[in-house]
Amino acid sequence: MMFRTRGRAAPRTPAGGAACGWRWLAGLAAAPVVVVSVIRAVPREWPTTAVQLVSFTPWLVLPAGASLMFAVLGRRRWMAGAAAGLVAVQLFWLVPLDYARAAPDAAAGSAPDSAADSVDGIVELRVMSLNAKLGKADAAEIVRLVRENHITLLTLQEYTHALEDRLNAAGLRALLPNRISDPAGRSAGNAVYSVHELVATGDVSDSHFPMPVIRLTAESDGERAVVELTNVHARAPVGVGLQKWRSDLAALGQLASQPGNVVLAGDFNASYDHAEFRELLQGGGRKLVDVGMAQGSRLVPTWPMEDLFLPGITIDHVLTSPSVRSADYAVHRVPGTDHAAIMATLTVPAAG
Repeated sequence: MMFRTRGRAAPRTPAGGAACGWRWLAGLAAAPVVVVSVIRAVPREWPTTAVQLVSFTPWLVLPAGASLMFAVLGRRRWMAGAAAGLVAVQLFWLVPLDYARAAPDAAAGSAPDSAADSVDGIVELRVMSLNAKLGKADAAEIVRLVRENHITLLTLQEYTHALEDRLNAAGLRALLPNRISDPAGRSAGNAVYSVHELVATGDVSDSHFPMPVIRLTAESDGERAVVELTNVHARAPVGVGLQKWRSDLAALGQLASQPGNVVLAGDFNASYDHAEFRELLQGGGRKLVDVGMAQGSRLVPTWPMEDLFLPGITIDHVLTSPSVRSADYAVHRVPGTDHAAIMATLTVPAAG
């Protein structure tokens, strides 16, 4: 009589068990990348948590890379291929092909990319913007940055009476004598200081925080340039404020259609990874330029600089119409506020 033994599964080897563990780790690392990538890729009105998560898209390259490494160790080609695809997508989003640049307007003429170039027909502005966090920012440090970096235009958000007094005591008015300000309690105040003439022309309609629109007239070496400046402080996308955040960004985007040289500077509470911000950059038919992006500083964070233990993201921006060229973008910490000060040199075509 013949006896047959039933087939049994081969016992799992230590190497096989390890490979299975690596595959589990690959899946765990990939899961948040997939979720946030879907939110980043699909332009729809996502809920608050999704909008907040997509802010951290630049950091997804780290778990995506870890997933690829674990998948290779797990010896599954399809899994390694999928993880490699995730890494490729993250790298594509890290460095967008257009760098948020726009083709120059005819009005820009042959204005130089570098503020150091000497070309007739332009006026230079050295711009700084800062969210002062309920007026708690260190006034002496603000004045030091203005003085040492030769700032000619300063925009402040969350500007209070107490901060105004401290800035005056630290000598800001001697450096930037022209001012349009609206100090207020907590987050609602704002101010613009400049060496150039300032004239208030209006406000962004129906915004959560006041966002004044100011005409700046700059003169240098016989040249004269006019800038339509907006001091930006959009609502944060938290809680019930999500729809107001969207409407604030949409209203700012409409300012791009204004004629002339447009500059928007301040706290947008939005990063390049938000579809709403990318829509803002498209403007009303005339694309805006993100100075930080154009200067290769896409990954230089501006928040949070203190208090919160979160990966840094870029939510403070200087945006310009394509007629305005930029150089020398920089980010500086300021004690007392969780936002960084952002700076740039802008070259504006002179009025004909």
